Amino acid sequence: MAMHVEALGQGREIVLVHGWGLHGGVWRELAGRLAASFRVLLPDLPGHGRSPAANGDFTLADVVAELQGHMAAPAVWVGWSLGALVALTAARRFPQRVSRLVLIGATPKFVQAPDWPCAMPSQTLAQFARDLEDDYHATLVRFLSLQMGSGDVQGCTSAASAGSARAAEAARAAVRQLRAMLMEHGEPEPAALRSGLQWLTDTDLRADLTAITAPALVLHGQHDRLAPPAAAEFLARQLPAARLALIPSAGHAPFLSHPDATWSALTEFLHA
Repeated sequence: MAMHVEALGQGREIVLVHGWGLHGGVWRELAGRLAASFRVLLPDLPGHGRSPAANGDFTLADVVAELQGHMAAPAVWVGWSLGALVALTAARRFPQRVSRLVLIGATPKFVQAPDWPCAMPSQTLAQFARDLEDDYHATLVRFLSLQMGSGDVQGCTSAASAGSARAAEAARAAVRQLRAMLMEHGEPEPAALRSGLQWLTDTDLRADLTAITAPALVLHGQHDRLAPPAAAEFLARQLPAARLALIPSAGHAPFLSHPDATWSALTEFLHA
């Protein structure tokens, strides 16, 4: 499995792993800032951006193993959304290769369960999987637009879940940016999109969290609809060395909608 990995800057290594359906270019502004102090690695997940589709099935652990081949030393792993599952998998499977974790818009489990209400209904992702077969571009756009809402998710409450007009506008701005980036490097492979949705549907890392000892920053928008703030609060409680940074009025992509607040929290953590 070959992956395209762009490298910027020099210094301690930091890898930025994007979310479902997108590519490493989603990090452009943040990567430019980080490259002044770090060697920044920007992978495109298999079948996304400039990476070819993988031959056969591949797992989160396969992606982590491939990425390690591009690193000279233990790195800071930054994962957004689906990318956060990749980063958590790296920290669990290969702890010696992860110096720090930054989890943005993250949750250990994306779909609801009887003991896990703070997530998307499983039928929502199942519908996206069906829709991929008919019009995957429109399906991608609809998925990105999920983050535009605010308020509670399926009765899941949090101190950070009250809606506001400012939160809605910030989310709309982030969605516009994501839509503009979507096809910058060509169309993602439908097979890779299906695999990514399967990861989002099946992955449950809740039981692994207490064994992840790397210092972690859980950076989350207070109005995230794809991964509700209560999921971020759970991550911060269960990870042994984690701190939580909630960004007011931000949605699922705070590094796009609130770049300065994201930068402030990130640099404080990286240089602590």
